[in-house]
Amino acid sequence: MIEAELKARVHEPEAVLRRLDEWAVGRAEVYQDTYYDTPDGALEVRDAELRVRTVHGQDETRTVLTYKGARVDEETGSKPEHESRVEDAEAVHAVLRGLGYVPVIAFEKRCRNYDFEAHGRKMLATLVRVPEIDGTFIEVETLVAEDELAAALDDVRAVFTDLGIAGEDVTRELYTDAVRARRAA
Repeated sequence: MIEAELKARVHEPEAVLRRLDEWAVGRAEVYQDTYYDTPDGALEVRDAELRVRTVHGQDETRTVLTYKGARVDEETGSKPEHESRVEDAEAVHAVLRGLGYVPVIAFEKRCRNYDFEAHGRKMLATLVRVPEIDGTFIEVETLVAEDELAAALDDVRAVFTDLGIAGEDVTRELYTDAVRARRAA
């Protein structure tokens, strides 16, 4: 499956939050993300990502191992995504290190997630704050087969329009790059 996703900077987070609250019940979650690579950066060279994400929610804590392949859409950065829930976060970190992967960056994201249907698709909208980065972001995504990607991205853009997010606010900026730059400053 391809994650048809767009991300944008949000200039009026309270207004977007009110609209999302009309569509679905939001859930506050804190993500602890650790990205891995080989010591020589082979995953980055291939435009791939290997991530362990531990999600702390109100009712549970869960950990997900995710592999994202190279972009299939340059304009949006959409990638094939494979993920699986894991029982023991520390064990999966140990397995990855044992296989020769090294953690390259870790950071926290504070999120409010909304699951809803729009334009005939199951969507996930996430309002995101990364403590190390200025501003609020929104991500809207849906999982589709590769041959549905263009239509799905049009539907995601329509959700942005419904939320009052302007096209010029869409960004391909990566949290990992922004956090690295902030830490280097």
